Amino acid sequence: MELEILYQDEYYIAVNKPAGMMVHKSNIAMDDEPVYALQTLRDQIGIKVYPLHRIDRPTSGILWFAKSSEAVAPFQELFTNNEIKKYYLTIVRGYTKEKEALIDHPLKKKLKKELQEAQTEYLRLAEVEIPFASSPMHETSRYSLVRAYPLTGRMHQIRRHMAHERNYIIGDNTHGDNRQNRFFRMHFQMHNMLLHAWKTEFIHPITKEVIRVKANPPDYFMKIVQSFGWENIIA
Repeated sequence: MELEILYQDEYYIAVNKPAGMMVHKSNIAMDDEPVYALQTLRDQIGIKVYPLHRIDRPTSGILWFAKSSEAVAPFQELFTNNEIKKYYLTIVRGYTKEKEALIDHPLKKKLKKELQEAQTEYLRLAEVEIPFASSPMHETSRYSLVRAYPLTGRMHQIRRHMAHERNYIIGDNTHGDNRQNRFFRMHFQMHNMLLHAWKTEFIHPITKEVIRVKANPPDYFMKIVQSFGWENIIA
């Protein structure tokens, strides 16, 4: 397997991580032979790389690595100072309450008792009502295409915040709506979570250039986008 390289210079490299691939080795992997982005990229480009952040295993999209240990700290300061924008694309159940809003809702640390502040901005890019019943309560089903921007970096933050709003992310087997997930499996043969790390924007910490990187969503995501007539919105 080769990872799609989205950006590369002498300091950093960004790839489009497929869903199902872990960032690095972890004791939560239940597979006999899990695939890791870190090792895959090292083998692909022939040098040691250093992960700069994480994205959930079922989430696809932009993943950044440093090419040297010295380049790690300057990049991670971008996260510390909230100087990097990471936009995610997702499809959720129902119409969001507002077209644009801030979800300011504390989340438990590592899903335990201690609460941490957490904020996620979202923008509803599109909505659709389809003539199929995903619930016995309604004859039609409504969905929204959402751009999410997490201002903090908590575990499963976007997934948990959208669940808090009852706009469950389609395909999320941990925080989502099982009825909707079954509907998408049966009606669309869709077995993945529809959350994608879509765009990154920041000032390069070393060269001071403006960096903008975009990762095209995977085919299964685009199948739903096209089914709902949204392909021109995210082009």
